[in-house]
Amino acid sequence: MPYVEQGDGQLLLFVHGSLCDYRYWEPQVAGLSKRYRCVAVSLTHYWPATDTPPSVPFSWSNHADELAQFIERFGAGPAHVVGHSRGGCVAYHFARRHGRHVKTLTLADPGGPLQIDGRVPAGLPETVNALRARAVQLIEAGEVDAGLQLFVDSVSRPGFWSKSTPGFRRIATDNAHTLARQFRDPLPAYRPESASDVKCPVLLVDGEKSPLMFRRAAQALAAWLPDARRETVLGASHGMNLAHPAAFNRFVDAFIQGSR
Repeated sequence: MPYVEQGDGQLLLFVHGSLCDYRYWEPQVAGLSKRYRCVAVSLTHYWPATDTPPSVPFSWSNHADELAQFIERFGAGPAHVVGHSRGGCVAYHFARRHGRHVKTLTLADPGGPLQIDGRVPAGLPETVNALRARAVQLIEAGEVDAGLQLFVDSVSRPGFWSKSTPGFRRIATDNAHTLARQFRDPLPAYRPESASDVKCPVLLVDGEKSPLMFRRAAQALAAWLPDARRETVLGASHGMNLAHPAAFNRFVDAFIQGSR
């Protein structure tokens, strides 16, 4: 997997979410590399590995296992791992399966539905599925900006795309081709019985204005995980690490230092 690296010290590994790549973590790599060896990866199929062969599956499960392979080959683990949105779900299952590679786990607005006992199987509402199908349709028809606006506003808040920085818009545009693949690979539901598989300390971070589905996931996981704590970035929505990087970095640093 392509990656960027900066700093010395304990390995701090960043895992991006939908429509992103290692560039998404620039404020964290710049701010936290004074204390840690910061490494941000681009998962397979994401920029700059846009020529990944179609025979290589696009899958949250494969991405979780690829993180383990990356750390083994990198030779500097175990790592403090930070994942955002879809990358939070990937990092969660990486920690479940490959706990020996993970010192601490930070999940920022982790993506994926909740499965709670006594309730119908978790899944996305049909309105959300219809919106996502329309976003892909627009992108595949060449109306990339309109498709990205529809999707990004739905996972953050209305108007977010139009107010986004040129840098974020460039990252999302470079990864627009992954959206259809992502929707064909829905994230698994979080379950209370599987949370016990995560043995390391976990920090759940959400944005004060993040969509309810993300805040509910953070709240449930904070209750289910054996060793978890929770922080909220005030005034921020889904992209809280970009909107308020100093606060986000401070939460991550304090958590790691307090988990020694």
